[in-house]
Amino acid sequence: MEKRRLGRTDLDVPALCLGTMMFGEQISEADAFAQMDACIDRGINFFDTAELYTVPPKPETQGESERIVGRWMAAKDNRDAIILATKIAGRSPMTWLRDGEMTRLNRQQIFAAVERSLKNLQTDYIDLYQLHWPDRPVQNFGAAREGYLHSDEDRVAFEETLSALGELAAAGKIRHVGLSNETPFGVMKFIAAAQDSSLPRMASIQNAYSLVNRTFETGLAEIAFEENVGLLAYSPLGQGALTGKYLDGGKPEGSRGAMFGRLERYQTPLAEQAISAYVKLAREFDTDPAAFALQFVTTRKFVTSNIFGANGMDQLEVVFSSLEVKWSNEMERAVNELHGRLQNPCP
Repeated sequence: MEKRRLGRTDLDVPALCLGTMMFGEQISEADAFAQMDACIDRGINFFDTAELYTVPPKPETQGESERIVGRWMAAKDNRDAIILATKIAGRSPMTWLRDGEMTRLNRQQIFAAVERSLKNLQTDYIDLYQLHWPDRPVQNFGAAREGYLHSDEDRVAFEETLSALGELAAAGKIRHVGLSNETPFGVMKFIAAAQDSSLPRMASIQNAYSLVNRTFETGLAEIAFEENVGLLAYSPLGQGALTGKYLDGGKPEGSRGAMFGRLERYQTPLAEQAISAYVKLAREFDTDPAAFALQFVTTRKFVTSNIFGANGMDQLEVVFSSLEVKWSNEMERAVNELHGRLQNPCP
């Protein structure tokens, strides 16, 4: 398994990362254990979770993804072999996460969230602690297509957030810090705050990136190179849409679309046309559409690790097989030609 350096840290992570968002709802604990076992066998020891998970978020299952990972590590007695990433929720009205308070990235809530995640995960340290989304109001999770809307609402200062993370790093409870669903402005503000105050430097950014959402390439990709804040790409399959299974109104039994819906980000006016075209293109190269879409993401030079999810061992085998796809110049040209005609239909 190819390893890549995480930002300016001394930590090398595999090119693929197991996302655990579905553990505890769509994926049972037994199946989650089997997936983690299979990933370890393939050299994938980088697991990503969040205090919010499982998804869809609700009080009854909040934190279950972390707890499943924690129980698996305890059973295997292999914590030191795992690179563990989790996240704290940013600004939101999900008051059930914070005993009646709006979620914010202030010192009090960061400390409380870290302690809860450590307990859930049955560990005394987190390798990569990420801010799931910003404290300030931003247009995330597909809202970008509505156009930019500025907000002057109050926000926790970048310095306060980073200072709290610095305290936790000094205490040994977190090793490295990262961002998620962040903008170029936010990344540079955190970098500047770290430089001015000798506080932890953001090592990575976890944003959506796929064949149908290449918005990271505008602004953020340059930062990834110049400031060494690499992308941990999530939704490389567009929540499964790039497999082609939702084309023509399809909703296969057991799929996220059938169970929960929540596919709006990948149901924009041009989405069906673009997804259908990429599926056809993959087949023209005699490649599984999922493996094709995954390897496109994995081969980007600004990607540190490609975060995947799988519902069942069959899907997991397709993920593993994606690494065998030899990404060619012909594939690159064909993808970019298609992207030029149907740019970012699912931002």
